[in-house]
Amino acid sequence: MAQAVDASKNSPSDPRNREVVFPAGRDPQWGNLETPVNASYLSKSYINNLPAYRQNLTPFRRGLEIGMAHGYWIFGPFAKLGPLRDTPNANLAGLLASIGLVVILTAGLSLYASSNPPQPLATVTAAPPDAFQSKEGWNNFASAFLIGGIGGAVVAYFLTSNIALIQGLLG
Repeated sequence: MAQAVDASKNSPSDPRNREVVFPAGRDPQWGNLETPVNASYLSKSYINNLPAYRQNLTPFRRGLEIGMAHGYWIFGPFAKLGPLRDTPNANLAGLLASIGLVVILTAGLSLYASSNPPQPLATVTAAPPDAFQSKEGWNNFASAFLIGGIGGAVVAYFLTSNIALIQGLLG
């Protein structure tokens, strides 16, 4: 057995001798690795279809999509796991808490935009859009994030508060 293992070390056709992790772009000075996971077609297509990396979107549309998703999913933990979860006002408390968090996140985005952030770098998986290369793009993104986040939280509040009515309509 040991002789077979030793013999396979010198065989280039043995699959155990193939490299699967390379430096990105075959340049070791980039500080990024190209692996079968992050360089696969599936990973690249998934990441590049997310609103943060999708090409040909305005910063406002990009912020609106991301804000709506965040406002919608932030509502649930506040309403259903918060300290008022067993009260009649749990959904309202969740709505107010999620709006408060969206406002805090928007303030953080605005502060980041005013700090003159460095230009985003392309990685093995995704290339950053042009929207994040200027202070104006970041500010448009932040304002749309606020609108989308509040809208997503209101939609989640409406659906959760009227679940009995919606179930009655759908049968």
